[in-house]
Amino acid sequence: MIAFVSGTVAALAPDAAVVEVGGVGMAVQCTPDTLSTLRVGQPAKLHTSLVVREDSLTLYGFADDDARQVFVLLQTASGVGPRLAQAMLAVHSPDALRRAVATGDEKALTAVPGIGKKGAQKLLLELKDRLGAPVGAPAVGAPVTQGWRDQLHAALIGLGYATREAEEAVSAVAPQAEAAGGTPQVGQLLKAALQTLNRAR
Repeated sequence: MIAFVSGTVAALAPDAAVVEVGGVGMAVQCTPDTLSTLRVGQPAKLHTSLVVREDSLTLYGFADDDARQVFVLLQTASGVGPRLAQAMLAVHSPDALRRAVATGDEKALTAVPGIGKKGAQKLLLELKDRLGAPVGAPAVGAPVTQGWRDQLHAALIGLGYATREAEEAVSAVAPQAEAAGGTPQVGQLLKAALQTLNRAR
């Protein structure tokens, strides 16, 4: 088990970062919020979960251990693999997921691509006693001080939307971002963009 990686950020992609550890570049799959905290050439420490499959070894990275633990716990529910667990954490913070499960909030879960109403009901039932109680103040995502358009676009592409769909969704939430006074939260914008895309389909 690789608990964390610590080193210099060598490269960033829409859904991953490459961290140089002892001369080796470790590719780590990350959510948009985690990627927004990283800068190429700067040191970083990512808490990680290694997912082993017959044909692959995939490292998933998180800004803190709480998110990593929630990622692991989400996968204890039937039908939830690492990609869906990561998508859930791309849309909601760990505490927002805990609140959704604690309050039986189906709508919050169906905001995640790949989760329908029946799936949300099943997840609420299975995760009820696993995630624990919310520990912090309500918050969705970290503030993004620059390049929110690029962050949001990359997040949507990473979740499987086409480039054109992502561009239209970014344009649709631009007024909301501008109303935030220059410091929009990518998590809140992502939720709004996903709602726009769900209405369009």
